[in-house]
Amino acid sequence: MDTESATPEQGQNEEYWQLRLYVAGQTAKSVAAIANLKKYCAQHLQGRYQLEVIDLLVNPQLAEGDQILAIPTLVRKVPVPIRKIIGDLSNEERVLVGLDIRPAGDKVAH
Repeated sequence: MDTESATPEQGQNEEYWQLRLYVAGQTAKSVAAIANLKKYCAQHLQGRYQLEVIDLLVNPQLAEGDQILAIPTLVRKVPVPIRKIIGDLSNEERVLVGLDIRPAGDKVAH
C-alpha cells in the first residue's frame, strides 16, 4: 500500500481530495492507471490531494470496504459524495468529469 500526499499550501481554501486507487499487482492496466492518476493530480490538484494505492494481491480484504468489483478502480473518498471510476484512467476528460475536478485553467474569478 503506497500513500502519496501533497501538503495543502497556506492560504488556500480550496477543496482537499482523498483518492484511493485499487490495483492488482503490476499489470499493464494497473501501472497505466497509477501513472495517469499521478499526472492528473500533479496538473489539477497540486498541493490539495492524498493518493493511496492499494494492491489487492497484497491486501485483498481491503476491497470489501469500498465494494470493489473490478480493477483498477479509483475511489474519491473526499470530497463527498464518494465517486468511483473503473479502468486504466487513460481518458483524462472522463476522469476529471467523473471526479468532478475542474481543469486547472478553469479557475473562477472572485
